[in-house]
Amino acid sequence: MSTLQESVSARLPRRVDASGWLSRHPLGAFFLLAFGISWSLWLAGYVIGGAGMVLLVLGAFGPMAAAAIVTRATGESARSWLSGISKIRLPWRFYIYAAGVPVAVYGAVNVALALLGRNIDLSLLPAKLPPYLLTVVFVALVGGGQEEPGWRGFALPRLQASHSSLRATLILGFLWGLWHVPLYGPLGFVVPLLLAPFYSYLFNRTGSVIPCLLLHGSFTAAQEHLTLMANEAHGVTDAAIGLSYVVGAIVLLMLTRGRLGMKPEPLAWAENRPTSDL
Repeated sequence: MSTLQESVSARLPRRVDASGWLSRHPLGAFFLLAFGISWSLWLAGYVIGGAGMVLLVLGAFGPMAAAAIVTRATGESARSWLSGISKIRLPWRFYIYAAGVPVAVYGAVNVALALLGRNIDLSLLPAKLPPYLLTVVFVALVGGGQEEPGWRGFALPRLQASHSSLRATLILGFLWGLWHVPLYGPLGFVVPLLLAPFYSYLFNRTGSVIPCLLLHGSFTAAQEHLTLMANEAHGVTDAAIGLSYVVGAIVLLMLTRGRLGMKPEPLAWAENRPTSDL
């Protein structure tokens, strides 16, 4: 290379090795991509208006898309990643946990509301059951459950590779919640942060996102349909829900001694995972 060429080459900006950066910082890259993909689509959806509903739905697939991109960039097979976290044959107790814990939490919510003097009307339950079940199915398949291959299937094992399960859960819960802010406002991070321990325990015990899909659908459906008040007082109801989430998470942490189902030895799905770069 001539002196002139060397001089010109030295002044040009160096080419960014995006693939190399993704390989060195898989977890950071995942979060950047998850936020970037989802928030860009949601912003476009809001700008377009009613016709942008498709973009709002597609934005919810951001975490899964981000996990697939980073998985391929690090030399792994996206198909292997998905097959490794999509086990269906699991003991029934985990599916009962996924379907039953939200129902139990909202049973506690209704008890708390009754103790606060609110009128709990059990006769509302038969009419609420069909939309509750439909919401479980819809959310598990389309309306939120599709996030789980990213949050639990990709991010949680990597965070737990270098953090305690509790700390990893709090980090993921906060970022998972922050991701929701464009949809639910400045305090949109609170509910995901409080619910994150329930998901960590289920994934750590099973190594699969399939029951987490059901848990996601069950919590959303319970929140929308299982407060049995004819005329809800939102401030009081929100306080009862928040308190029930906090108490439930504390009970789970006590029962698992803070490990949230994480075993001392590496689990099969966590072996050879890159360490966290956070």
